[in-house]
Parts: sequence; C-alpha cells; structure tokens
Amino acid sequence: MAKDSTHFGYETVPLADKARRVRGVFDSVASRYDIMNDLMSGGLHRLWKNLAVEQAGVRSGHAVLDLAGGTGDLTKIFAGQVGDRGHVVLADINANMLLEGRSRLIDAGVAGNLSITQVDAEKLPFAANSFDCVTIAFGLRNVTDKEAALASMLRVLKPGGKLLILEFSKPAEAVKPAYDFYSFKVIPLLGKLVANDESSYQYLAESIRMHPDQDALLKMMQEAGFERCRYHNLAGGIVALHIGNRI
Repeated sequence: MAKDSTHFGYETVPLADKARRVRGVFDSVASRYDIMNDLMSGGLHRLWKNLAVEQAGVRSGHAVLDLAGGTGDLTKIFAGQVGDRGHVVLADINANMLLEGRSRLIDAGVAGNLSITQVDAEKLPFAANSFDCVTIAFGLRNVTDKEAALASMLRVLKPGGKLLILEFSKPAEAVKPAYDFYSFKVIPLLGKLVANDESSYQYLAESIRMHPDQDALLKMMQEAGFERCRYHNLAGGIVALHIGNRI
C-alpha cells in the first residue's frame, strides 16, 4: 500500500480521508450506538468492559483517560472508583459521541471528578506523565496511525501506569465460519433495521478484519515502548484485551 493511503474497511483511501470517513460513521450511529452494541453482542460487551475495568486496577485518587470513550460506559465506572481526589477524562475524536456520553453521564449523576474533551488519539493534548491508566475500548481499529497513537498513549502515562486496549480481534478457527456469517450478514441487517444505516455496520465488520491480530498488536505495543505486554482472548478470540505498562 502507498504511504499516503490506508484502509477504510476493505476500501483503500487517502490517509487524509480516513478520519473524515470514520467521523461520518460515528456521526450516523451515535444515537443508536449503545442499543446496537447490546443487540450485536447480546450484552456481552458489558462483561468485556467490566473485565477491562477489573484488570485496570484503578484506585481512589487515580487519573484515568478513557480514550475513544464515546458514550461513557467505562468512564462512569472509573469515576466511581477514583473518588473525589481522582479525575477521569472522557475523550473521543467524535463530537456527537461525546454529546451522547455527556447526556448519559449527567443522567447517571456522574459529575465533579470528570472532564469531557474532543481529542485525536494520535496527538493527545495532555502533558507527559498525566495518567495512571489509559483505556481504549473498541476504538483503536478506527485510528489511522496506530503506532503514533500508541506512542502518544505511552507519553501521557505516568511511570508505573497501565494501558488497556479492548478490541475485536482474530477468532479461533472453530468459531470463524459462524462469526463471519454473523458479521457480514446479520450485523449490517441489524444496522439497517435499528439504526437505519447498513453501510456503517458493513464498515464495522470490515474494519475488524483489517485490524492487527492479537500477536501483531502485542508486537506493536512492545515496539512503542510498553513493558510486560500481554493479552487475554475473550469469546474465543472474537475480542482481545491487551495490557501494557509504562515502567
């Protein structure tokens, strides 16, 4: 692939175009995002996110960056964990997703120790050594320059801090045929019926296939400078939780 090109699902697009195309996807699905997640995963995405929270080990007084945090599922939990002495930043590149997240967090009574900000994961606007924990759940595959994003996440982590990446990955061969059918036939149909947007959910299925698999992402984290990198397969590898530390 040319250096000035990248993938948008299975389509090859100019580098400068991908962020705009991804923004269009999430502008379209923001209001139905949580409903679709529940339908597509049968509610399992909440269990996967709870596991990420458990592995994060966030404590009272910690500073947490919930990157690509969208509608704020993780932010809501972390805000309760860090307490009044801590701070959580809900960050996303998409303004419509952040508006949905803000509304949901207000409805849940979350306030005081929370900031909401629109950021680009490749160029995080925070000082070095700012956060005890950085999470990115189901967002890394949409980032154009993943290496730059990982480097930016490492920079803003404090020494001893932890990165957690929850993302779709490569499933075991035994479940792959059924998963492929579900991804390419059922999910776009759900998108059409529930969100009135079949093409965005077709992109979802394609973007998962173009994302680095478990070992490739692990290597990328190591090359970015993270230590003690490891991953846990969930649902037969359909999802993986990658963890790395800044030493």
